[in-house]
Amino acid sequence: MIRLSLIIATYNRAEQLMTTLCSVARQSAEAQLWECLIVDNHSTDDTRQRVEAFTKVHAGLNIRYLYEPQQGLSYARNAGIRASQGDIVAFIDDDERIVEEFVEAYIALFDTHPDAMSAGGKIIAEYPTGRPRWMSRYAEQPIANPMDFGEDVRRFPERRIPGGGNMAMRRVVFDTVGMFSTSLGRTGGRLIGGEESDLFERMAHAEMHCYYVPRAVMYHIIPAEKLTRDYFESLCYNTGVSQLIRAQMHHRRPALYFGEAMKWMATLALSVVHRPAQSRYLLLMRANITKGILSGGKMPQR
Repeated sequence: MIRLSLIIATYNRAEQLMTTLCSVARQSAEAQLWECLIVDNHSTDDTRQRVEAFTKVHAGLNIRYLYEPQQGLSYARNAGIRASQGDIVAFIDDDERIVEEFVEAYIALFDTHPDAMSAGGKIIAEYPTGRPRWMSRYAEQPIANPMDFGEDVRRFPERRIPGGGNMAMRRVVFDTVGMFSTSLGRTGGRLIGGEESDLFERMAHAEMHCYYVPRAVMYHIIPAEKLTRDYFESLCYNTGVSQLIRAQMHHRRPALYFGEAMKWMATLALSVVHRPAQSRYLLLMRANITKGILSGGKMPQR
């Protein structure tokens, strides 16, 4: 009986995806308890051929390839949900690797905590080309979203949600609050996010409990191209755009503007105590997020 369905949405990252799938294939959980669905979101590289070759080599595992022609991460994840069979649905991304007990840890959490409706695990950032000197833990957040709340199972901290590349829900969540909003989420090279935040906000309104699972560890692999100034500024701008879209959806634009003003005060205070390079990127982060919030939802001209 399949207990957990692991969904990986992918777009033109065939090489990186193989690293992810190799970690999936090493899971300690019994093979009959889980499945893995790779949702190809209209890739133009050799993703399909490489996934099909991988599944032949690992024929003893329940790994399936799906094709979703509608471009967008939310479309791909929703397609995976509809095709999945487990009563637990977990998500990882195509630029990471997971530990051997990842699936086992999530199944154990939901079995031992009947009030848990969602969960998230530890996220550790990996920098193959080295961690840049300008990166503070604040500037690292939009790029890598590291997450570590200790070694004990616990409720997720207030105002925090799991990372999109390491989260799981009971299937009933989607029946109750709906699936991922297709007006949010990355689409091709467009860096709009916020679909996870929107889903967890709906779950919070429904008073669904979320737990932290320390044994479900994910290593987020950050390549050099995600450490350039252009990428950082674009990512932060689109973070602001996604915050604006969610604020409009949930009718709380004044709260968004007030919160951003408070964050500017905190950013200015932090820039005084950090190294010059770190301070510069803190200010770039805040300035571009604010531009996105004030953009009216327009994409940057670059």
